[in-house]
Amino acid sequence: MIKAKNIHKFYGNLEVLKGVDLSIKKGEIVAIVGPSGAGKTTLLQILGTLDNPAASKNSTLSINNQNLLELKDKSLSKFRNQHIGFIFQFHQLLPEFTALENVCIPAFIGNSSKNEAEKKAKELLFFLGLSDRIHHKPNELSGGEQQRVAVARALINNPDVIFADEPSGNLDSASAKKLHELFFTLRDKFNQTFVIVTHNEELANMADRKLEMKDGKIIN
Repeated sequence: MIKAKNIHKFYGNLEVLKGVDLSIKKGEIVAIVGPSGAGKTTLLQILGTLDNPAASKNSTLSINNQNLLELKDKSLSKFRNQHIGFIFQFHQLLPEFTALENVCIPAFIGNSSKNEAEKKAKELLFFLGLSDRIHHKPNELSGGEQQRVAVARALINNPDVIFADEPSGNLDSASAKKLHELFFTLRDKFNQTFVIVTHNEELANMADRKLEMKDGKIIN
């Protein structure tokens, strides 16, 4: 499902990723753990096509057998919109829009009609227990509710894989537990793949597989 080989990344003279190899199966929930500065977020951003690895003839990166390193910017943006969802530590909701409007944005970018996008967004928000919050703006929602809206936004285009960077890092323990359980419910319902960078030991131990990073490499 996801295959990466010999992924390097430099910031100036600093080598942040030092030849990372990994393979992730469809429907798998994988946690990436390790100390701050190990390269976890950089790797996640490259896997999710938000950043580029260092140019190398020996590097490969594919999702669903699509070689992402061969795609130009426009094609890469289209692939990202259709196949990839993102959940961040800070929900990144647009404050001037309602929950429903925030969830619809990726669908609009993908040229869905207003009726089609809103129908799917409402289904997701209902499924996530937010049926009475769809017209509320982010500042009217709790932290856990905001993050569930962000999850709905990540799911709106039925992505094959969801990349999450410290998704529960800004939540209290009860909300974090509910979010962690939600990922597994979603996987079981939609067979989606989750790749999660986390410092949360409970979430990491729940995952199907745990990859530990240190000094720019996966060490297990």
